[in-house]
Amino acid sequence: MRTDYVKVDQIEADRKWFVVDAKDMVLGRVASRVAKILQGKHKPNYAPHQDVGDFVVVINAEKVLLTGNKADQKYYFRHSGYPGGGKKIPFRRMIARRPEFVIEQAVRLMLPKNALGRKMFKKLKVYAGENHPHQAQQPETLTLQ
Repeated sequence: MRTDYVKVDQIEADRKWFVVDAKDMVLGRVASRVAKILQGKHKPNYAPHQDVGDFVVVINAEKVLLTGNKADQKYYFRHSGYPGGGKKIPFRRMIARRPEFVIEQAVRLMLPKNALGRKMFKKLKVYAGENHPHQAQQPETLTLQ
């Protein structure tokens, strides 16, 4: 097999902007599809060693859903670094306070855990409501089934 190398100027010329409406959609399904677009796996010139993905704007992050009892059972854990400094924040409180973080966290954990994954993550823009400041980029509406 031959590895295709796409030139950087061609990658930048082929980048698109997509808008995903997360209203009444399941968190994990939205996150997995967004992660594929950020990585560029939907393109024929995908290469795992290059960032060929597109920009994604997620709107209505506050209206994302979880299936089953996960809304009551899911926790976000963080630690201050001090003994006894762990905190568990329930999903319901996190979605009320910082709805963008919920989608960002789900997508970030589905991307590669290296410098390339961090670069891909910067192309994700998440907003709690319906308005976003990226109209100048003329984003295409992307419907996820």
